Amino acid sequence: MSLFLTVTLNGLTVAALYFLVAVGFTLIFGLMRSVNLAHGSLYLLGGYLGYQVGEWSGSWYLAVLAGALIVAVLGMAMHLFFLDWMQGEDLRQALVSIGLSVVIADLLLARFGSLTLQFQPPEFLQHSVELPLIGAYPLLRLNLLLVALAIGILLWLGLHRTRFGVAIRAGVDDREMLSALGINTSRLFVLVFAVGAALAGLSGVLGGTVLSVSPGEDARYLLSSLVVTIVGGMGSIVGAAVGAVLVGLVEQWGLAYLPTYAYMLIYVLMTGVLALRPAGLFGRKA
Repeated sequence: MSLFLTVTLNGLTVAALYFLVAVGFTLIFGLMRSVNLAHGSLYLLGGYLGYQVGEWSGSWYLAVLAGALIVAVLGMAMHLFFLDWMQGEDLRQALVSIGLSVVIADLLLARFGSLTLQFQPPEFLQHSVELPLIGAYPLLRLNLLLVALAIGILLWLGLHRTRFGVAIRAGVDDREMLSALGINTSRLFVLVFAVGAALAGLSGVLGGTVLSVSPGEDARYLLSSLVVTIVGGMGSIVGAAVGAVLVGLVEQWGLAYLPTYAYMLIYVLMTGVLALRPAGLFGRKA
């Protein structure tokens, strides 16, 4: 029972990280219908840039802020100069974003090498807490759950309870009509892309703190974001949360009890969901 509870809690903390990456992806891909296959590279870029700023400043908080803000600006540039004018051309967007991801990965490899890096969190996060039936558990992982929960609630409220969120959802359904009402849809969608990119950069720093950051993780987190978005449903924040929990739990249970088939189980989960609900658990038909 102790092992099962520990593995389950590990699955929830991994799910929190998957959610933070995937919710940015579902905003860009699921909500805006912009095919950005460089999202995993934005995660990796945020991790490495945050690490560099942390080394220069000695502050983990500045590393978090830099990872989110710098990647948000770069994401806006990516949208404006490469993806926005290809809106509706899914194949072209996919190819261009794949090319960008390769360039970003190679530049990071040339600058930082192939070493695995890890952030030094603040002192109060380096301790463990005693949990019933589990024992000592890292406080850092538990705080990651709280951060993911807070960001998820803020995003849901912003999307469903503000005029900004209403405009975004209206623009997704009918961009021309929203423009006719006098709303600058290009500026609106740039801001959405910036939020999605900022979440990827923030996740890179948090992921590098809880786990590590190393070359090749861009592909891993892009695939996890795709699976979470497909399972939860495109454009749904609640779906991204539920999908991340399912993927994180299945992955960690698989690694603990069926290590040979752990990652295959994730795709079995995705196939099962698509067989029952082709639009995802919380998705809607196009």
